[in-house]
Amino acid sequence: MTRIIRSVAFLLVLATAALLMAACADSSNSNTSGNTNNSLNNTNSTAASNTPSTADRDFMTKAAVGGMEEVALGNLATQKAASADVKAFGQRMVTDHSRAGDELKSLAAQKNVTLPTALDQQHQADVDKLSKLSGAAFDREYMSMMVKDHVEDVADFEREAASGTDTDVKGWAGRTVPTLRQHLQMAQETAGKVGATGGAAAGGAAAVAPAAGGAANHNAGGAAGNRNAGNANRRP
Repeated sequence: MTRIIRSVAFLLVLATAALLMAACADSSNSNTSGNTNNSLNNTNSTAASNTPSTADRDFMTKAAVGGMEEVALGNLATQKAASADVKAFGQRMVTDHSRAGDELKSLAAQKNVTLPTALDQQHQADVDKLSKLSGAAFDREYMSMMVKDHVEDVADFEREAASGTDTDVKGWAGRTVPTLRQHLQMAQETAGKVGATGGAAAGGAAAVAPAAGGAANHNAGGAAGNRNAGNANRRP
């Protein structure tokens, strides 16, 4: 009888141990599954937060094309302008927009956004037009274009900085606004010196684009207004 009792007790101990091991295994699997799910959720959340909205992507694309055009036109100015002030302005455009373009490329790479690498037909037409001019005629046409372009630039960048949905893209736009506003003032002052449309009056203060809240219309006396509907995507 004693032997039977011992055998039964031993079997109970084995059964209890087996149940405990099974419970531990289930708990481990549950934790592993929970950690995996949490990891996937975190990954998905990160991916979602790293994807700019369509509006942000459109802004980045316009900014990239506009920046490339500024560099191309600035290079033309250093070669074809008659005025030393226009040449200096063109070089400033090459330097600043090249730097901004590099920053945008880096940001786009982080966001998995593919940017254009060449000018579209519309922007290339502007470059081709100015490439046929030289001297004083180039100075006037180029500076008139720069005033109009930078009025729109400031408005678009301020709009993105105020209402963009991607924090990083908004931040880049906001950091670029002061430089663009400086470009606009320089463009207006230089345009005034060479008799270009949109130039500031001699000795007078250059009109600066309105802040983001009033940037929808840029008709500064008709000189630095928006381009027509066909040129809606002309500048970033």
